[in-house]
Amino acid sequence: KRVIAFQIKKAMKEKNISKSRMTMRMRIKNRTQLNRLLDPSNTSVTLSTLEKAANAIGKRLQIQFV
Repeated sequence: KRVIAFQIKKAMKEKNISKSRMTMRMRIKNRTQLNRLLDPSNTSVTLSTLEKAANAIGKRLQIQFV
């Protein structure tokens, strides 16, 4: 989760996307949900939320078992 939060924050910074804008792009109700996603210690994240975040930053979600 730490890596995912770091990657999302990094992409937001590179693309100059504010938290408010990210919330709108993800079509979520409030920034509290986004803050939970960006909190590396909060492990309660759904695949749906991860997919929304990936789409909002122009990426796609890919999950693998290695």
